[in-house]
Amino acid sequence: MYGLPAPREDNDLYSSLDRFSDIATRLRYSPKVLDVGAGTGILISILAALGHEVHAVDFFDMRDASAIKIAKAKFTVCNIEADPLPYQDGYFDAVCCCQALEHFTHAHLPSVLEMKRVLKVGGVLEIDVPNAACLRNRLRLLRGKHITWDYAEHYLTVKPSLYKGREYYPNRHNREFTNAELRTLYRVAGFNNIEVRYLRDERFRTGGGKLKSVASWVRNLLPSTRKSLIGFGVKPAGSTTVSQATTKE
Repeated sequence: MYGLPAPREDNDLYSSLDRFSDIATRLRYSPKVLDVGAGTGILISILAALGHEVHAVDFFDMRDASAIKIAKAKFTVCNIEADPLPYQDGYFDAVCCCQALEHFTHAHLPSVLEMKRVLKVGGVLEIDVPNAACLRNRLRLLRGKHITWDYAEHYLTVKPSLYKGREYYPNRHNREFTNAELRTLYRVAGFNNIEVRYLRDERFRTGGGKLKSVASWVRNLLPSTRKSLIGFGVKPAGSTTVSQATTKE
């Protein structure tokens, strides 16, 4: 998928194999897939290798900075918090928003509704986000530390990215999620067959490096302490507005 050495891409791949495997399995019957917040392009490279037609958007253009070249022709810079996705209604069989929603600055619902717009009826929206109640966060709070990124660097002195006269802070976690909150997002956005669970996560390591996975093994014994949540929802027929979705619930 990419040339070596590529430490950043290696980190993205080996730290997320469980996530990528879950997504690839769930979307195996979805020929045309959009990745919102594609980053370095690991996920779309995997999906392309499995035979999917892949498209990608991101706030940042990582094509020249990434070792991955596969998605050049189908990548578009897009701030989904401000702009519509550059696709017609019902264009995709599936949309992924993988470890991206926590970086959104403003309300998540408009962006999720835009993802829903480009889905076909029966299409799948995948969202995975950090679990606010994970073991790491609980331990940090017990030690008197905050669960988010360094306060001085990322919240106190950080300068926003300005876009169309509005401020954005994409280089930090602006919101982590609980299981119930991610379910609520899907429900209010009008999705059916909602499935949200704690994502099993273990960094791929070999040899003696496997000893570093002890924390992952402990987390995986108690799902609610895992690092991430993963959700899937299906776009139903005739449900295009929040009010309609809420009424149907």
